[in-house]
Amino acid sequence: MPLLHDTLDDRLDARRTRYFMQVLDSGSVRGAADVLGMDPSAVSRAIGLLERDCGMRLLERRGRGVVPTEAGQLLATYLRRQHRHQQQLMAQFESIQKVELGHIGISTGEGFVDWLMRHSLRRFMHAHPGITIDLTVGGTDEIVRDVLEERAYIGLLFQPPRDDRLRSHHSTPMPIQALVHHTHPLTQIGRPLTLSDLLPYPGATLHRSFGVRQHVEAAELSEGVRLRHTLATSSFNAVSHFVAAGLGYTLGTQVSLFAGLDPSHVVALPMQNPLLSQGRIEVISRHGHVLPKAATTLLQALVADISRRQFG
Repeated sequence: MPLLHDTLDDRLDARRTRYFMQVLDSGSVRGAADVLGMDPSAVSRAIGLLERDCGMRLLERRGRGVVPTEAGQLLATYLRRQHRHQQQLMAQFESIQKVELGHIGISTGEGFVDWLMRHSLRRFMHAHPGITIDLTVGGTDEIVRDVLEERAYIGLLFQPPRDDRLRSHHSTPMPIQALVHHTHPLTQIGRPLTLSDLLPYPGATLHRSFGVRQHVEAAELSEGVRLRHTLATSSFNAVSHFVAAGLGYTLGTQVSLFAGLDPSHVVALPMQNPLLSQGRIEVISRHGHVLPKAATTLLQALVADISRRQFG
């Protein structure tokens, strides 16, 4: 007698359960044997072994045929349900392969959200309504952690750290510039700016977990300058409104400006420091992680849009 803590699947032999279901469909062992092209005694032995595995009688004679016992009816119900679930699972596998179903986690910076929703994500979600998206917003450190811990299949961010665990699918230059209101005095200098040019004016900056801030601090160190910030935040939205209100400058990328602002009121001024011109936007995933078909399709669309420089 099998132990009660054995799982049902451990007890059930697929071949024997197939013979059992055929006996039920045919109404007799001999009828099942004819359909299966087997000797009736072989079918009968298989049923006997299945009853032994289950620990109870599954069939009983009635007239010239057989009918299921109460245990046999329960087993038949279970097997039919299992068959339906298997068919559903295979259909879902096929849908995933065809990019009809699935779930994709994306982690990115706030500055990319508007661009994603106006370009790659919008088109992808229109084309694949059965795919669900989990879009997480954070700084560079959080995005990298999401990808490495597989909470997100795809990361879109500014200048990720060098890490052998990350795979870069695409990289495109995105210089850090001084973003100011069009009436700001810095617009009158007429040449690429040094960090010293910014010293007389208040600035807004992102927190240190953001790649842009890390780049700016490296540039400050190289020029021996410490910029004055009157606003430090994790919100690109707040930084954008700071600039649009004429409160001061920020060092950032054009793609990071909040979409609700009038672009004609904001000017991007080039910087002299080469560290600020070396910034790059990258699309990343975890190295060695095989992406589902849906995630691969979205990643390819994202890379194609960035390659066409569809920013703004």
